[in-house]
Amino acid sequence: MAEVPLPFAGVLRGLRTEAGMTQEELAEAAGLSSRAISYLERGEVSAPHKDTVRLLADALGLAGPARAQFEAAARGRGGAVVAATRTLPRDVASFTGRQRELAELAGAMSDAGTVVSIRAIGGMAGVGKTAFAVHAAHRLADRFPGGQIFVPLHGHTPGQQPADPADALATLLVTMGVPVAQIPAGLEARAALWRDRVAHRQLLLILDDAVSSEQVWPLLPGSGGSMVLVTSRRHLSALDDATPISLDTLPPGEAAQLLARLAGRAGLAPEDPAVGELARLCGFLPLAIGMVARQLRHHPVWTPAGRAAELAAAADRAELLTTENLSVAAAFDLSYAALDHDRQRLFRRLALHPGTDIDAYAAAALDGSGLAAARRGLEDLYDQYLLTEATPGRYRAHDLIREHVRALAARLDPADGRDAAVTRLLDYYQHTAARANTLIARQARPAQATTDPPAPAAVPAVAGMEQSLAWERAERASLLACLDHVTRTGQHTRVIALTAGLSGLMQRDGPWAEAIARHTTAIAAARHLGDRLGQANALNDLGIVQRLTNEDAAAAHAQEQALGIYRQIGSRLGEANALYSLGAARRATDDSPAATQALEQALGIYRDLGDRFGQAQTLNALGTLLRLIGEYPAALQAHEQALGIYRDFGDRLGQAQALGYRGLVLRLTGDYRAAAQALEQSLHIYRDLGDRLGQAQAFNALGDMLRLTGDYPAAARAQEQAFDIYRQIGSRLGEANALHHLGLVLQLTGDYPAAAQAHEQALGIYRQLSSRLGEANVLHALGIVLRLTGDHQAAAVAQERALGISRQIGHRVGEAEALNEKGTLHLVSGERALAEGCHQQALEVARAIASSGDEAHALAGLGRCALAAGRTAEGEAGLRQALAIFERIGAAEAADVSAELDTRERFRACGR
Repeated sequence: MAEVPLPFAGVLRGLRTEAGMTQEELAEAAGLSSRAISYLERGEVSAPHKDTVRLLADALGLAGPARAQFEAAARGRGGAVVAATRTLPRDVASFTGRQRELAELAGAMSDAGTVVSIRAIGGMAGVGKTAFAVHAAHRLADRFPGGQIFVPLHGHTPGQQPADPADALATLLVTMGVPVAQIPAGLEARAALWRDRVAHRQLLLILDDAVSSEQVWPLLPGSGGSMVLVTSRRHLSALDDATPISLDTLPPGEAAQLLARLAGRAGLAPEDPAVGELARLCGFLPLAIGMVARQLRHHPVWTPAGRAAELAAAADRAELLTTENLSVAAAFDLSYAALDHDRQRLFRRLALHPGTDIDAYAAAALDGSGLAAARRGLEDLYDQYLLTEATPGRYRAHDLIREHVRALAARLDPADGRDAAVTRLLDYYQHTAARANTLIARQARPAQATTDPPAPAAVPAVAGMEQSLAWERAERASLLACLDHVTRTGQHTRVIALTAGLSGLMQRDGPWAEAIARHTTAIAAARHLGDRLGQANALNDLGIVQRLTNEDAAAAHAQEQALGIYRQIGSRLGEANALYSLGAARRATDDSPAATQALEQALGIYRDLGDRFGQAQTLNALGTLLRLIGEYPAALQAHEQALGIYRDFGDRLGQAQALGYRGLVLRLTGDYRAAAQALEQSLHIYRDLGDRLGQAQAFNALGDMLRLTGDYPAAARAQEQAFDIYRQIGSRLGEANALHHLGLVLQLTGDYPAAAQAHEQALGIYRQLSSRLGEANVLHALGIVLRLTGDHQAAAVAQERALGISRQIGHRVGEAEALNEKGTLHLVSGERALAEGCHQQALEVARAIASSGDEAHALAGLGRCALAAGRTAEGEAGLRQALAIFERIGAAEAADVSAELDTRERFRACGR
């Protein structure tokens, strides 16, 4: 058989790896250049000089037969190389974390059987893939008696091409003891011989820094209980049967532990705030943490706080994270260099985004490309672990990479090109946010005097309320980041437009304090430009949010200013919007006549303009006002008209709102079954829409209904759910409402201390918010608890305050409730005449506002007063009238009144 060329390159690489040396370390030990070693290992030197071979053999510590075989391979002659099947690099004592992934690997061994187990360990540059694989291999070594072999594939080694699979196979075969002369020339032949040699061995193989699945395939054993750990900066999605293990950055606590351990300074603990800050500024990336820790170790006079300050001030932190000839920036540059020209440009432009995450539409705007091209580009960058995908279709780069690539963009791209990319992005967000906000705010906005930006080539579907809300919620952080950018750079027109585009979302989701600050900034920007329409719109938006935070007087003032400007510039739609908002503000400040007038004027203008959404919104607001002042039939009619409009348009959110309002009115009129049905329908729609605020409001109202019908456990659960959501979304008013209604349930179940605590918490919030209505309601409820616990004097004070506030604000239901409770308190205190007078007043109010529940309570109270006075027939008649109403409306009090009458009947039957 003819002698084949002998792979000295593979022999040298295998022996160097076995010795645990880098190319640079071998070059230094042999007195050669690193370039010479690289040439030899790549096979670019066909016949190395004998002196070079001698120096290399000395540096590798070869002697005897091993040295002779090495020299024979250099001369192109055969001979076996001593097998070296335990070539793992040194494990590091400082390895930290990754316990879940290590446990996963250990568990995989029990399921491996006779099939080769493949784990593709992926992650961004510097995340610690090789360290993890080596550490795991050392822990698992005793399970692989056939050997543990480390093969560097050099996917991202500076100055070195990725290893050719044929060369890697030659190294593996030499490692397994195959004589050099017996190594075949072709890739397929070498792969077949490799699979044959390891077929019955339990081998642990690390293929480090793979560039592709194609590079890995030929190196995989074919059978046996072997395990292969492949590390790569790519998602090796084409590697059949490979289980991916994607390494993320370290959790903050583990990152701080690693930094403190590597820094090696006495007294430096992971709990030190400066250590935690340094770990954060390193992006919790192991490579960066290791470098900054070594900097601290080798610079004793440096302090963690000082180094943290330097990193925080840097425009490109990666450039500061270096040790000797290694740097985080260089590691990133290798990943960047592996991209083609178009992907490099896309990545640089993505780094210009003011926010942290992006989808394909925003990427297309930045890059000036089509949607399909942007999607392919994002997927390619994700495939290279340069982007992560936290939610479907939304990508982000690690902070350090984004900073570094932004610095690259500043060096490589002209300023006008960078500015044009950001302008396209801002145009896209402004255009799409304006479209979405029209549906979210449910109120057409008067057109801005400025020219709208050009429509982007690719715009997501925001055709309905649900889509619009979903888009703005997904883009909220990006929109706010863009708003911060234009505010910082003095782009006043953009400030006005982007704030307006976010107004509906901020009203719904809060936090309202931030919304107030944003609208205030927009007002200032509009004044700076002399943009009267923009100023009026921003004032109107400000007033709406101020009303949500119970700053009712300020809200009314802002909306009166907006109304004045709209009238001056002749904007009928703006006038209607301001009147609508002013009506709601006036209602909140307890000025019911002014509120009614404003809402009716707004309704008239919306009708003149043919704006049916405006009509429906105003009808709901008017219905709410009518409910609060006790005009229930008119309130119910208004909400039903609004519901009809929303159904005509297929507007599910509007339907949910109108059904919820309708349920509240039906509850007050005593139709509990119909009320519960309406509220359950409302809750179902809110859940379908993912509307958290709507769900909380529905739970709150439904819980109150369940309380009234006697299902106390379900009522408590509903109020707790409402409270949790209100707290999560930052609605203080909602929290107070849920606490108040939970207190009512706790009171009815006899847990008076917990009920009092809930009411006290609610009262504190209502007073902070200056909610007079809430204060009146909770004082009434707290008074009942005080009576039940025997503190009649404090109970009387609470009810008197509740009655006074209710009368001041025109809250007729609250007035009837307080009067009935005062009557009950007088009766138990032996003041029958005063009790009878209170119940009679309550009965008159209840009948005037058609409140069946309050009417029944008043009748029951009057009946008990008559019984106390010895007017038995009159008293029992009053109780029967109350029972009939309670039973008709399905109220829980029916059982108590029925038992009361039954007891009297039994006593009468016994002759007592």
